[in-house]
Amino acid sequence: MRIAFYGSSLLSSYWNGAATYYRGMLAALAQHGHTITFYEPDAFDRQQHRDIESPPYAAVTVYPATIEAARAVIAEAAQADVVVKASGVGVFDDELLAGVIAASRPEAVRIFWDVDAPATLAEMRANPDHALRRALPDLDLVLTYGGGPPVVSAYAGFGARACIPIYNALDPETHFPVPPEPRFSADLAFLGNRLPDREARVEKFFLAAAARLPERSFLIGGNGWESRGLPLNVRHLGHVYTREHNAFNTTPLAVLNIARDSMAAVGFSPATRVFEAAGAGACLITDAWEGLGLFLDEGTEVLVARDGRDVADHVAALTPERARAIGEAARWRIVAEHTYARRAVEVDATLRETAARKAETAADATRRSVA
Repeated sequence: MRIAFYGSSLLSSYWNGAATYYRGMLAALAQHGHTITFYEPDAFDRQQHRDIESPPYAAVTVYPATIEAARAVIAEAAQADVVVKASGVGVFDDELLAGVIAASRPEAVRIFWDVDAPATLAEMRANPDHALRRALPDLDLVLTYGGGPPVVSAYAGFGARACIPIYNALDPETHFPVPPEPRFSADLAFLGNRLPDREARVEKFFLAAAARLPERSFLIGGNGWESRGLPLNVRHLGHVYTREHNAFNTTPLAVLNIARDSMAAVGFSPATRVFEAAGAGACLITDAWEGLGLFLDEGTEVLVARDGRDVADHVAALTPERARAIGEAARWRIVAEHTYARRAVEVDATLRETAARKAETAADATRRSVA
């Protein structure tokens, strides 16, 4: 099937946390014979901070961040069997959503792929005239990268025909153990951009832990933290390219996952960082959120913290031997159960079933009109 995918960026992870998810999912879907074109705007300096060039599993069209260029790529939806508008493109999102629905052929499978469902749902609750609320009757599927039953129920309440969580996962060929690199050495490392609904939780779980353990070393990577005051035992790296994530995860004694406010509240929303860290065999400490047990078992495959005191206690008690044991157990669990290859089997079946159902509905309508 020909898939037209309109997203933030496949080529760059710069201010774009969905990049790893897109790459893993689309590479795995291509293995099922799909031909994929990814459309991304030249915006937010992402093209100046590329992690990769156009990959073999997808053709990438980079278009200027203008309404004229957006309309030109919207028109190409008419050539696709599956049309996907992802959340958070960041440039002309509403126009892209309405445009690709209008441009696509009636028999095409139309999908909204939500990579931040809690935020999207909050916007829809606040705005009865939200573009997605208007578009839902014309969409065949809503796919989300997390959220579980609460998100499925919420989308059903807004009238979605079907909402299916397609969780983050691991590409074992991309994220795996590597030798440590001295510049990533630390007792605890955290990687994430500074965002309004994340900063308070970084303060609570990471910076508070650093303050409790002044004799231990802490490392923070990601955009935005350079302008914030940090404890003396916290080093800041700035943007960490995805090609460096394996070493970032492998080197420290432990790495920390902190969900954003909205995702922590909804639960069932493991970040890509969880799977990257597990794939590299890192000892992961995470904040607590509902649904974690679907992916990793507390105590043996992941350490769970309720606040900065818990994080500090975990770091203080952790030995290199126990850290390695937890990281290895997590890696085996994720490789066995949570890869993009497994996710792609589900997505491929869903696409083909939806396309077949639409074709049968169209055939029934034709037979009735002839009769």
